[in-house]
Amino acid sequence: MNSLVLGFQEMEKAQLWLVGGKGLNLGELSKMDGVHVPEGFCVTTVGYKKAIEQNETYHALINRLTMLKAEDRDQIGEISRKIRQILMEVEIPSDVVKAVTHYLSQFGEEHAYAVRSSATAEDLPHASFAGQQDTYLNIIGVDAIMQHISKCWASLFTDRAVIYRMQNGYDHSQVYLSVVVQRMVFPQASGILFTADPITSNRKQLSIDASYGLGEALVSGLVSADLYKVQEGEIVEKRIATKKLAIYGRKEGGTETQQIDPVQQKTQTLTEQQILQLAHIGRQIEAYFGCPQDIEWCLAHDTFYIVQSRPITTLFPIPEAKDQENHVYVSVGHQQMMTDPMKPLGLSLFQLTSFGPRFKAGGRLFVDITPMLASPDSRDNLLNTLGSDPLIKGALMTIIERDFIKLLPNDQTAPIPGRSNTDMLAQFENDPTIVSDLIKRSQTSIEELKQNIQAKSGSDLFDFILEDIQQLKKILFDPQSSAVFMAAINATSWINENMNEWLGEKNAADTLSQSVQNNITSEMGLALLNVADVIRPYPEVIDYLQYVKDDNFLDELPKLRGGQETQDTINAYLNKYGMRCSGEIDITKTRWSEKPTTLIPMILSNIKNHEPNASHRKFEQGRQEALNKEQELLDRLMQLPDGEQKAKETKRMIDLIRNFIGYREYPKYGMVNRYFVYKQALLKEAEQLIQAGVIQEKEDIYDLTFEELHEVVRTNKLDYQIISKRKEEYKLYEKLTPPRVITSDGEIIAGKYKRENLPAEAIVGLPVSSGVIEGRARVILNMEDADLEDGDILVTAFTDPSWTPLFVSIKGLVTEVGGLMTHGAVIAREYGLPAVVGVENATNLIKDGQRIRVHGTEGYIEILE
Repeated sequence: MNSLVLGFQEMEKAQLWLVGGKGLNLGELSKMDGVHVPEGFCVTTVGYKKAIEQNETYHALINRLTMLKAEDRDQIGEISRKIRQILMEVEIPSDVVKAVTHYLSQFGEEHAYAVRSSATAEDLPHASFAGQQDTYLNIIGVDAIMQHISKCWASLFTDRAVIYRMQNGYDHSQVYLSVVVQRMVFPQASGILFTADPITSNRKQLSIDASYGLGEALVSGLVSADLYKVQEGEIVEKRIATKKLAIYGRKEGGTETQQIDPVQQKTQTLTEQQILQLAHIGRQIEAYFGCPQDIEWCLAHDTFYIVQSRPITTLFPIPEAKDQENHVYVSVGHQQMMTDPMKPLGLSLFQLTSFGPRFKAGGRLFVDITPMLASPDSRDNLLNTLGSDPLIKGALMTIIERDFIKLLPNDQTAPIPGRSNTDMLAQFENDPTIVSDLIKRSQTSIEELKQNIQAKSGSDLFDFILEDIQQLKKILFDPQSSAVFMAAINATSWINENMNEWLGEKNAADTLSQSVQNNITSEMGLALLNVADVIRPYPEVIDYLQYVKDDNFLDELPKLRGGQETQDTINAYLNKYGMRCSGEIDITKTRWSEKPTTLIPMILSNIKNHEPNASHRKFEQGRQEALNKEQELLDRLMQLPDGEQKAKETKRMIDLIRNFIGYREYPKYGMVNRYFVYKQALLKEAEQLIQAGVIQEKEDIYDLTFEELHEVVRTNKLDYQIISKRKEEYKLYEKLTPPRVITSDGEIIAGKYKRENLPAEAIVGLPVSSGVIEGRARVILNMEDADLEDGDILVTAFTDPSWTPLFVSIKGLVTEVGGLMTHGAVIAREYGLPAVVGVENATNLIKDGQRIRVHGTEGYIEILE
């Protein structure tokens, strides 16, 4: 066996580095029974390396390329062009030429061949790199084939391939190219077969694109293709395209585009029997590779030939079920305002904190709502509970209409976890001190935890944390606690419905919710304005903070005038709020106390954009607006028939909102507080593991579940490959967009907003905080990158409590994720900011710096320029 050239039958699974992803997959396919693969061979990466190893100019250009970022398009273009020129002109080593000639003589030099690139970073389970390198068809003769091998080598450095590698974190100097030389098939038809529907992700549905001639016409977008969908051995959908053109091979080599006879243009490319035969081959190949495949096929002389198969890398993984029944899963992240993937330690700890099982997929958690959908009573309750996100509710309605989950008799009703005990309402309705009592109870419990955990280590620590999690669950799911904020949430709905019906006023509760007591999250934003007030008189401190990069910056502050006061104020703020951060339900995320530089841009922004005492004025202004709105509504109600009774009921509901809606944010604050105490204790254990040589860095423990970490601490043993594998998986998960709703077939069901009489170009979402505001859109994906001017409108994927300090500087909010009672909506109402949430793809549809108008009452955005 020659390492310079390998025939498809000679390849082994471990040889990715020699033949690249495409070559390796062809080698595997050619060994399958019943699958026809045109014969061929691979010029391995050894030949490519031999050709360039002594070329100093090539290596110098690669080094220059490595220094660039994907945004440096002009420089990338210039350097890539020079590298391509070198590869086109470089002499192919004589032993490579000899080996290629030998294989061609075996297969027949007179035949036509396809010459295709196969990179070592291509057609991999986690990155397809599809279409990044070039393919050449119908190449005849040794000289022509050698010339096209050079062209394939050069295609490793097309601009698009270089940028794609940069975006996916691949090192240019470590990616090599093999070249596939494969006997040419001249098909009557060809196309692409996906063994999972690429649009809906349904794993049970195959999708076939088919057109006449060579597949290049389809891949290049030159023609429309027929579309056939097959599910469980049946054709469930057919769309016959008008196929005006096709690409065919010419006898003398190369290809040409031909017009198709008008009679044939609308004819079905494949017969029913051929469609089902191809679907069967697709399922065979999928079973062999063990995951859904994107397959290139062609049909010649009534035989299907497979010319490529690669994993479909864009599918979101399915949560694992223990049976073969239909299941429906709803994303936890969309309700927790954290759709990023979580590390294993974060996932497992959050699972331990939850009631009921949570299912993992793609680094996210999902709830199996199948039992609730299967019962008539709990189905209605479920739709009401999840109805605050119309996109989730719409998806569930689609599932119900399809009868995907069969209804059971009523006596099999599944309870919905976490529903409030509203019977308690009468006991505390006239006693607002209930909230301060609940807060005090939580604080006392956390102080006890901090004391007791100090003495714990090793296995004892893990047992202690598991015990304390039971205490945390008691607090989180305390019926009295739930009843408090559910009373306020129900009162909000009551006000909105009745004020609309009686007075024609939409979303009246929004103004009534401004500046309420006991909202720990909105207080956090105002408290950072107070921090700015302490620093504002000291120019030296302000100047120092503008250039700070190191998280130890607090230690240097006392040397400056006003530095001691600044240090004390920031430390006091961190003592109360330092356990918060973006994505805080994941214990592994870096907290403000661990990285206090995160707060500096927000503090400096507050100094620049606000006058002294802004926090008090802001709170008072909101409070006054709420009181004025209350008075206005009550006065208007008194004018109505039965006005006194309506006003009395309304006053009662307003009091429930004003007294209790602020507490909505507190249970999560208590949970995150506890998480930080656990985290600090676990990181001490990590230090012990480093000293014992078990792990390399503290953060390695994040890639183990809580149970696995317990075992590692107990035994001082770990297979470090687990950590490396999990880090790779996490990179893959970061690229995936989690669905709100997914079925056990892998199908992503999307809800839609139904809205009438909106402007033609309106971007639609869910209205959660009333008002209309115009301003500059600031599209911010990472809170640390926030550079806001007073009056900007924040556009982001999602907000959690850590984003609240930014809310004091903005005039409106747009997010991709969210519902009526999620964090961003609650705080937006409290601060009086018009807000629209659940706007799909908002961060792409709205460009940073554009002037936009946010309609917080009606729930849409207009782009003004």
